Amino acid sequence: MKRLLAGIVLLTCCLYISCAEAAEVRLLVTNAFKPVIAEIAPSFERTTGHKLSIRADASGILQEEIIRGDEFDVVVLISSNLDSIDKAGKIIPGTRVKIARAGLGLVVQSGQSKPDIRTVDSFKDTLVKAKSIAYTTRGASGQHFIAVCERLGIADQVRAKGKTMPSGNVAELVAKGEAEIAIQQMSELMAVKGVDVVGALPAEVDLISQISAAVSTGSKNQGVATALVDFLANAETQKAIKASGMVPG
Repeated sequence: MKRLLAGIVLLTCCLYISCAEAAEVRLLVTNAFKPVIAEIAPSFERTTGHKLSIRADASGILQEEIIRGDEFDVVVLISSNLDSIDKAGKIIPGTRVKIARAGLGLVVQSGQSKPDIRTVDSFKDTLVKAKSIAYTTRGASGQHFIAVCERLGIADQVRAKGKTMPSGNVAELVAKGEAEIAIQQMSELMAVKGVDVVGALPAEVDLISQISAAVSTGSKNQGVATALVDFLANAETQKAIKASGMVPG
């Protein structure tokens, strides 16, 4: 409640900032949260008068860039990656907030029959029968997916018919007919037109990623950055999070 009230106060104050004082806030976001940011960014900019400069990529890639010295004001990452930049002294203690939880799903091209993925055995059978499978090689979803395939004993088969990207939205490959199925965070899959979501992966092979936000120790706009983090946890953002297939908090 205290954080929510503080966020309201900061956002209210921002309304009275003159155009000359308006800040450009550099925001780094993990790909799973990109659809939400696209939805809510105009509201934040309109309400506060500040401009968001947004870069989205795989959480691990952003972590590496931050460790190397990339400048930012606010970061939204999978918590394990945020832990690493926290240990490196890149975020202000006490500014870290849990924003959303993202699970994995599977899609096919719109109009195609949906395979059965309700159990681990049926999911494995779907992967074996698929002619091509899209997944990322550096994103958390793709790395977890291959680890699952190793456990299921089908990793070599999957790699042989893999349609991969280092990061980005692999559902686009399915929409264009370049892959039969794609596995990724549900929020990314749901953001692509031309595909149908089959469903979430079975709990035994799913990956639930905690996504959190924090303010950079190097931010020159810490007040605005803190207001943005609070905005990411407000009711409007929670509505967008639910619509994207994730769970708030």
